Amino acid sequence: MPYKLTDKQFTSISKLSEEQRYDYFMRTVARWEEVWSLHSPDGWVELSVDDGQVCLPVWPHPDFAKAWAVSEWSDCKPKAIKLDVWLERWTPGLQDDDTVLAIFPVNEGEGVIETPEGMEKALLAELDQ
Repeated sequence: MPYKLTDKQFTSISKLSEEQRYDYFMRTVARWEEVWSLHSPDGWVELSVDDGQVCLPVWPHPDFAKAWAVSEWSDCKPKAIKLDVWLERWTPGLQDDDTVLAIFPVNEGEGVIETPEGMEKALLAELDQ
């Protein structure tokens, strides 16, 4: 079960810069041990970054993911991935598929684009603190 966010917290966190949201994501995922993304009846939501590479958006809390589930993704629901499962299965799978991550995008911003290996290193460093 995710932690509770007030409307005020949601708004203030959403207004952080990409780098500040990235740091918030790492701290929060390390603490609560969940990565959130959007899932539809057809599977996980994927984006295309500027060079056409496949990108999976991820968030630290379901409310932020839900806020992105509009327009073409209105049938999507936030879905949690346990951190141990993420590190064990998702990181290698995303690497093999040459998929990058959009860390904590908000509104039309794409968030920080990171490789699965880069996100894993950052999360492991955060867990060590």
